[in-house]
Amino acid sequence: MTSAVSLRDVSCVFRSAGKTVNAVAGVDLEVRPGEFFTLLGPSGSGKTTCLRMIGGFTLPTSGTIAIHGQDVSLLPPYARPVNTVFQDYALFPHMTILENVAYSLMVRGVDSTTREKKAQQLLETVQLPEVGQRKPPQLSGGQRQRVALARALISEPQVLLLDEPLGALDLKLREQMQSELKSLQRKLGITFIFVTHDQHEALSMSDRIGVFNKGRLEQVATPAELYNRPATRFVAEFVGAANVLQGGDARRYAPAEALMIRPEQIDLELGPQAGNGAPRTRGTVREVQFFGSFWRVQVQPDQGGATLLVDLPVQGSTVTPEPGASAQLYWSDTAMHVIETATQA
Repeated sequence: MTSAVSLRDVSCVFRSAGKTVNAVAGVDLEVRPGEFFTLLGPSGSGKTTCLRMIGGFTLPTSGTIAIHGQDVSLLPPYARPVNTVFQDYALFPHMTILENVAYSLMVRGVDSTTREKKAQQLLETVQLPEVGQRKPPQLSGGQRQRVALARALISEPQVLLLDEPLGALDLKLREQMQSELKSLQRKLGITFIFVTHDQHEALSMSDRIGVFNKGRLEQVATPAELYNRPATRFVAEFVGAANVLQGGDARRYAPAEALMIRPEQIDLELGPQAGNGAPRTRGTVREVQFFGSFWRVQVQPDQGGATLLVDLPVQGSTVTPEPGASAQLYWSDTAMHVIETATQA
């Protein structure tokens, strides 16, 4: 099967004021047709530059980019079968919503009847059938986001690029739009490539995720694989909370130089006495954070070494953890994931 998007040894180097920045370094990536693929990483990691190279807004310094088998490495954006939704939506404030959605068809000389009919159909697809005669300032942030989606889809792109399109929304609306965006992608069957720095957003929406760090692609995997079996220390710590132990801290619990244990996989008992079986370690509670459904408890082991994070469910708990309390920690062997490459973040 031909990949929807293929990057082969793609690099991008920026030079400014005598300085050289390797924004993207030797990236190899295959995105499957119809896939919701997310580029995840912190600011400056290279994910947005990678998206811009796929869209044609930035040209690669080296390597090749292909869309459905066609080499587009040096083609301008308008010559590629892609479209882009930006974080600020870039809607024309003086045009009606219908005119905004139909704009690319107008530029291509499509007659007004055809473009208005298609624009209205797309507004119905994004569940905004009644806003066609309004203007962007009259809409909410979530509505403008959907209009931007409709405008990007009207040209029937083979690939839709989304550059942090939910970043300007408040948390509740953002969560709502995550669900709607994934549902729309399934309905349309179009390949989506989505950029975000939000790990929860990536995990909840994606078929697969590529994690960027310092211009390099550290791991490509499904959300479950990425969370449960991170390849590097950076991935383990960036994707969800994690106890990442190295050297002597790791060898204390397993024959490994580096390992990860997720906080929710550790059981905590308060008090000095052992429960069922010997604990992995005993320690003292240092800090407690309340997250609604669970407490995140920091425990300092009595034998020293790295502090351990434990997520203690609120429901069913009879004792509230307090700093200074004695604690015993238990976990299974399967809770420990050995990290083969213990890179630094």
